[in-house]
Amino acid sequence: MLRVIPAVPTMRVDACSVAAGDQPDNEDQMLQYGDLVAVLDGATAPAGFDTGCRHGPAWYVRRLAAQLTLAAATAPADPLATLLAEAVRAVRGDHGGDCDLGHPGTPSSTVCLLRRTPGHLDYLVLCDSPLVVDVAGQVGVVADDRLAATMARLWQREPPATGTSATGTSATGTSGTGTSGTAAAEHADYRRAVQWQRQHTNTPDGYWVAAADPAAADRALCGTLPLTGPGRVRRAALLTDGATRAVDLFGLLDWPGLLDLLASAGPAELIRRVRAAETDGAVSLATGPRHKRHDDATAVFCLFDGG
Repeated sequence: MLRVIPAVPTMRVDACSVAAGDQPDNEDQMLQYGDLVAVLDGATAPAGFDTGCRHGPAWYVRRLAAQLTLAAATAPADPLATLLAEAVRAVRGDHGGDCDLGHPGTPSSTVCLLRRTPGHLDYLVLCDSPLVVDVAGQVGVVADDRLAATMARLWQREPPATGTSATGTSATGTSGTGTSGTAAAEHADYRRAVQWQRQHTNTPDGYWVAAADPAAADRALCGTLPLTGPGRVRRAALLTDGATRAVDLFGLLDWPGLLDLLASAGPAELIRRVRAAETDGAVSLATGPRHKRHDDATAVFCLFDGG
């Protein structure tokens, strides 16, 4: 008997990652291994704060990407959260014995994973690197907003002396560049924000990020989307927050427009436009939701044909 094997939708991947022009290392990382794609965004070590570790965020994201690849090669059918937990556990061993991995400032990273199977897509989102998907022509975003919610609680409880929450930190963790208030007040806001963020890293009442505890993987947002049929996924983008600035900071595009740009011109053009907006300075970072003039930016675009 002749058995018909259903066609597996193809996945075409286009990617670009660009370091911030004022930083020596790219603390973002992207990977593609077979049907698995990912973006990682390392947390910049805040100036003036100890991390308990001799390694930096660029080292961490490179090691995490390598260990994710190895985990996927070893157990390709395991749930994405299991693969991430195994990778975090392996990087913990890579540190050696000289690092304090219980320190709240230990190197960490956001994670966005996407894996193609014959009939569906598995995804995982941990911290603020979102997944944008086009499902049957409707664009949606899988976003983990727990870091933003955690920081919002700080500013609601203790409003910043400078009058804006822009002097706080996000997963990238560097000081603000707001212009309101004095430099001393801005610095005080910054230190409060770092301390608050560290108190709530990988805690039930805070936010979760890949660091040294494999249990954080179980707190990621995970799901499955169809790759066949009328309600299938047609396009997807994995982004670090340096690339999402095109939408959520500068308003250059909306989410459907971002996918359209990626499809027509590619990730490099998206990042070029973000860099131009950063340089132009048309949006004041003192009143915006971000705190750095430039940030590492990574975008991975996936186009699915067939199904």
